[in-house]
Amino acid sequence: MNKLSYARSMQSLIKEFSKMPGIGTKTAERLAFYVLKLPQQDAEHLSMSILKVKSSISFCKTCNNLSEGELCLICRDGGRDRSLLCVVEEPNDVSAIEKAGKFNGTYHVLLGRLSPLDGIGPEALKINELIERTRGGRIKEVLIATNSDTEGETTALYITKLLRPFRLKITRLAHGIPVGGDLKYADQATLMKAIEGRLEI
Repeated sequence: MNKLSYARSMQSLIKEFSKMPGIGTKTAERLAFYVLKLPQQDAEHLSMSILKVKSSISFCKTCNNLSEGELCLICRDGGRDRSLLCVVEEPNDVSAIEKAGKFNGTYHVLLGRLSPLDGIGPEALKINELIERTRGGRIKEVLIATNSDTEGETTALYITKLLRPFRLKITRLAHGIPVGGDLKYADQATLMKAIEGRLEI
């Protein structure tokens, strides 16, 4: 970025946008100009929304999902199946599963995944809290929905090993060929997962 071409306030805004994940300098500049062109009232609403999120959002004391109170909306929902628990890595994974509209259980958010190379071990995640939630006997099935990359698979295997003594039904989110996908374009790992997770029809 040519510092001489922008006023200091614009330089500062571009710098802040460029700190966001996946945002390069060019995108940061576009976002800064978008904000600059906003009507004053819209700019104030944007800044107020950011400040409100920072001041009011915390983690649910039960499942670690995002919440504006002690419990998130899902944990407060009396219509949920409390015997079915879905384990995910991050709060945005909860949103993804909810959008599918097929899951009516509750969640446990780990707030990360095991990654020894990055120094992230079990103590850095909400794994102990997961074990405590399964001790009461109310939970009958744990669906592990971590990502299918190396760290996600490692996390799933570790959790499975810890939960085995509780005699729960432990399931894994299926992986394989996407709906509408073409077999000839699928990579070897995807095909392997699809074959391993085949279902009887």
